[in-house]
Amino acid sequence: MESVQAIKQRFGIIGNDPKLNRAIEKAIQVAPTDISVLVTGESGVGKESVPKIIHQLSHRKHGKYIAVNCGAIPEGTIDSELFGHEKGAFTGATSTRSGYFEVADGGTIFLDEVGELPLTTQVRLLRVLENGEFIKVGSSKVQKTDVRIVAATNVNMFEAIKKEKFREDLYYRLSTIDINLPALRERKDDIHLLFRKFASDFALKYKMPTVKLTDDAIQSLLKYRWNGNIRQLRNVAEQVSVLEQTRTINALTLQNYLPSTGSNLPAVINNSKSEGDFSSEREILYKVLFDMKSDLNDLKKLTMELMKHGNISDVQKDNENLIQKIYGEDKTDNFDTTVENLEVLSIPEHREVSETLVSSDVEDKYHFAEEIEEEETLSLHDKELELIKKSLERHSGKRKLAAAELGISERTLYRKIKQFDL
Repeated sequence: MESVQAIKQRFGIIGNDPKLNRAIEKAIQVAPTDISVLVTGESGVGKESVPKIIHQLSHRKHGKYIAVNCGAIPEGTIDSELFGHEKGAFTGATSTRSGYFEVADGGTIFLDEVGELPLTTQVRLLRVLENGEFIKVGSSKVQKTDVRIVAATNVNMFEAIKKEKFREDLYYRLSTIDINLPALRERKDDIHLLFRKFASDFALKYKMPTVKLTDDAIQSLLKYRWNGNIRQLRNVAEQVSVLEQTRTINALTLQNYLPSTGSNLPAVINNSKSEGDFSSEREILYKVLFDMKSDLNDLKKLTMELMKHGNISDVQKDNENLIQKIYGEDKTDNFDTTVENLEVLSIPEHREVSETLVSSDVEDKYHFAEEIEEEETLSLHDKELELIKKSLERHSGKRKLAAAELGISERTLYRKIKQFDL
């Protein structure tokens, strides 16, 4: 078994970071087997080196090695690319075509950006992983293949599974061995080493002297976040090598090639959302409107109970929960004060009218409501006027929102505004 240092020299890997060394060790150990491997890490960390190591150190090294970028193939043709198709299977299929899994039989397939695969293709891939079987597009014949699959992704697979964008069973089949490559910002000691290697390569390529960094430029290089990782560092080294006339680069010059990424101050971000959170102001507004409509309906119910029974103490006792819901537990005294003003609903004052109506064979269960119409109207008038004013104030005079909050049509609200002279 080759050493980690020998593998680095063979495949041109630069760096001495312990996490990088551990990833290479795992690749060396798993290479002689046929276990599926999932390589994870941010974009630009060099994930494509791992499947090459695995293939070259395996018994399949004389077989074909095919690298497929799953994110670059259109969804409509990816099944045909991977598994092949029969003649006439779809428009443009003028001949039978072999897919990558058929061509790479006995070799290794590297599925880069596997997290971008459509769900239908994931089902087909799962079958290949389980028993090595696949069916060409437009065919009914089951074919066998003996392929080693190494996949890579920069996607958070657990988030993708949670959002139902990736099959959980496929994830566990692919990630029998998980090899994670660290981001460049986690390999501080390797950053300057990589820059010197890239600067030397570009100097040789473009036939010019190699650029060198001053001490303050090296510090700027180490402090930068490098969201694009090794790929971004390589691009910066190439730009500096080609564009700068001076071969000694200071921090001020280097800053011109480092895009601003904003503040690096730490911040606590809660990614999880509770059920009570709102994603927009519209949802908050809808909740307020529904709560207001519910309270209004409760007030109507309570008013009707008072009109039917007239006994304040009995109504308060029977509707204690309703009163607490409307006014709150600490506002029951306000309810007592309010209902005291409704003594005009006392039924005994109108018993003569009731007897007269009964003797006249006229049945009206709510005759007293007619007799106190003037007083009750005044009481409800004030309450309604107050509700309309508050609603209009809350919504800055927007009648449509106020009408929705009060549970009435906009035309009705307009009529009441004219009636109350608001």
